[in-house]
Amino acid sequence: MKKPNPLLAELKAILPTIAANAALAEQQRQVPEQNIALLKSIRMHRALQPQAYGGIEISLPEFADCVAALAGACASTAWAFSLLCTHSHQLAMFSRQLQDEIWGDNPDATASSSIAPFGKVTETEGGVIFNGEMGWSSGSDHAEWAIVGCRRNDEEGVPAYCFAVLPRSDYEIRDDWFAAGMKGSGTKTLVIRDAFVPEHRIQKAKDMMEGKSAGFGLYPQSKIFYSPYRPYFASGFSAVGLGVAERMLAAYAEKTRNRVRAYTGANVGTATPALMRLAESTHQVAAARAFLEKTWDEHAEHSERHQYPSRETLAFWRTNQAYAVKMCIQAVDRLFEAAGGTSWFESSEMQRLFRDSHMTGAHAYTDYDVCAQILGRELMGLDPDPSMV
Repeated sequence: MKKPNPLLAELKAILPTIAANAALAEQQRQVPEQNIALLKSIRMHRALQPQAYGGIEISLPEFADCVAALAGACASTAWAFSLLCTHSHQLAMFSRQLQDEIWGDNPDATASSSIAPFGKVTETEGGVIFNGEMGWSSGSDHAEWAIVGCRRNDEEGVPAYCFAVLPRSDYEIRDDWFAAGMKGSGTKTLVIRDAFVPEHRIQKAKDMMEGKSAGFGLYPQSKIFYSPYRPYFASGFSAVGLGVAERMLAAYAEKTRNRVRAYTGANVGTATPALMRLAESTHQVAAARAFLEKTWDEHAEHSERHQYPSRETLAFWRTNQAYAVKMCIQAVDRLFEAAGGTSWFESSEMQRLFRDSHMTGAHAYTDYDVCAQILGRELMGLDPDPSMV
């Protein structure tokens, strides 16, 4: 039996308001300010923040349950806000100096990101000069900092994948998020021009996956920071996919229960095809949740034991979430294709769930074609392909 999750209990009290704002989120193309304020009022933004700065450091399974529940109300809000939360886990692996800069005067501060290594850096005394147009930065309107990716030559002159952290004053936000799915996530472009990034705000991605970053070991009593950054960073994507699929099950049942065919007057809700579709999708979504919960529990167990995962374990963690998202999308599609023409109206929740569900599978971390190759190579004892992260 699951232990009580106090944050989830508080979250459920504000979900009706967040759900009521879903249409507004799409109209504004970003998470409404009221949603951010409500989520901060229950301290969800501090879920994965170090206790040293006022964080609550909940376990990954507890956090993922909250994200899934939030996604059932508004997937765009869940997508953007979960990233603002998981980025705090990543920031805790940077230097103490950087963490003091971010949370010392403002413990409520959060960061958005654009971590693909598209940034261009020029070496200079004490750090680098950063330039780039960094896209896909969800929730950027509500963040005070940004984590951005680049490649920087290491000591041997070999390009190394790195993350740089910049304050809001060092970049502009280009309002270019016009998308069919996750319309309200505010996933905009950060425009960075000649920004100086000091050395203490830069970390190699490899070091953050191997327990070698500047912040590793700062919190020896913690149960969540003895871990690679990536599994925590990626956890929200599958949790959102799960939450959308779970809501689709309920929405389909609600709509179909009283649906009558226009030409024949037949009750769709008692027809065998509708019952079979709902049953199969219910089984599929339940399987996805069980699979994800097992994976999230493994994350937590490794962290609690201060045991770093093996390469094989990381390969499963990396790819399990993508397979679960694939199952959730299939479950949503099965229901939506039989939900009738009115489900395509813009006023229908179901078309939004359909669009958002597919968006959860469009991220680089949930691309199952990539993940299947990653796991397949690991199962066959082949070295990882560096072209697939």
